[in-house]
Amino acid sequence: MASILTNASAMTALQSLSATNKALQQTQGRISTGYRVADAADNAAYWSIATTMRSDNKANSVVQDALGLGAGKVDTAYTAMNNALDAVEKIKDKVLLAKTSSAEERAKIQSEIDTYVAQLKDSIGGASYAGSNLVYTKGGAGQPTEVSIISGYNRDSSGNVTTSSIDIAFGNIRLIDAAVTPPAAGTGILDKAGTASTKSILNIDVTNLTGVTGATESDQFDALLTDAEKALGSMADAAAELGAAKARIDMQKDFVSKLMDSIDRGVGQLVDADMNKESTKLQALQVQQQLGIQALSIANTNSQNILSLFKG
Repeated sequence: MASILTNASAMTALQSLSATNKALQQTQGRISTGYRVADAADNAAYWSIATTMRSDNKANSVVQDALGLGAGKVDTAYTAMNNALDAVEKIKDKVLLAKTSSAEERAKIQSEIDTYVAQLKDSIGGASYAGSNLVYTKGGAGQPTEVSIISGYNRDSSGNVTTSSIDIAFGNIRLIDAAVTPPAAGTGILDKAGTASTKSILNIDVTNLTGVTGATESDQFDALLTDAEKALGSMADAAAELGAAKARIDMQKDFVSKLMDSIDRGVGQLVDADMNKESTKLQALQVQQQLGIQALSIANTNSQNILSLFKG
């Protein structure tokens, strides 16, 4: 039946063209954004997972920055520790030389020791990175007892978050306690009173052995040398702790970097569009759109054909 009120063919062609246009719009959107799932309307589950994982990756980026900052602090402290080891070695050698030297020679040796002590104070006091000095602390009440470097961000299936950290106790690596002034004893490796001589490394005076433990002058020098060796041992342990922390930070930085790449790949597999597939689909839909337009045009001409029936 031919009708001028209802054109079934045109309605069918229009529905088909609308569906093609909708699919074409979706494909063009995927090609322009690069996403198969750009928002929750595309796929709520995948979008939710991708959003959560992207949030975790942002947290991992902060962890990576914190590890970089911590690495700078530890590297600076490690450099200062090695420099201090060399200086204390030289001080110990000068004390040994002074043991069998004359008074005049000891005065010259003490001048060299004072130079090494000044160099120690300058290098240790200047071993600051981003306002933090791990080997030269103020000490006293209210001061932190350790440096804590965030190394991990963990979220369980319930959404509970925990963080991990790399901790270094200041008591193990502190060289000088700035809260005290020599000759008062501090809490650092170099400014605390020696157990054998009662003198700290920073207070050694080979020209005046007053207050140094020992029955004879030889015993007093031996006590100074004993404390120098103990200080070197403590510094070696501190350097080892810093070195271990540095190695752990480097490994964690590498792991976090690989973890972020892995998460990015996983998110991409969920939401990224296959550009080869979408470009092929685009061409097919463009052809379908053209055919749909032609089909609608043909369907609309049917109504025009009815007019010819009324022409005489």
